[in-house]
Amino acid sequence: MDKYYYLVAQLPFLEFGKESYISRQEFLEEAKRWLNEKEFSLLSQADINNLSLEEGYPEVLREYIEFERELRQKLASLRKALKKGQDYSLPEILKSLGKEDTPLEIEKYLLQLRWRFIEEKEVGHYFDLSFLILYFLKIQILERLFTFNKEKGKVKFNLLCKVNLLG
Repeated sequence: MDKYYYLVAQLPFLEFGKESYISRQEFLEEAKRWLNEKEFSLLSQADINNLSLEEGYPEVLREYIEFERELRQKLASLRKALKKGQDYSLPEILKSLGKEDTPLEIEKYLLQLRWRFIEEKEVGHYFDLSFLILYFLKIQILERLFTFNKEKGKVKFNLLCKVNLLG
């Protein structure tokens, strides 16, 4: 148990939208020094893009995966309804989504939804493996948030529009 105290005490505070955070690689390198092989394996499997539920995953990781699956299902239903021109009643969790104007703002909103879910799960977890898993998921959200580049996105968007018009 002491190892968690030492590891967590070294970690910087993470705040959504703030770029001063530890990288995924730095975090994993430090965690590997403090955790046993099984704990490190569970921690390193936590991935915001992995939606498969494996046997033996800690409860907080299972809950995050279920949340992510549900969120993506609701988004898929919304997109399908919009594509068919059907009415779709937005679930409560997505009510503010319609207020966002650009795909970038929508993506940031969705990342913030994920962040809030993780923060709710952190309650009661301060110096344990669950805290470290949630912290690792937050690092991944921040990395995704700060990889957005408006100019590159505009170029890619224009390229996709040309392809759709030609094809």
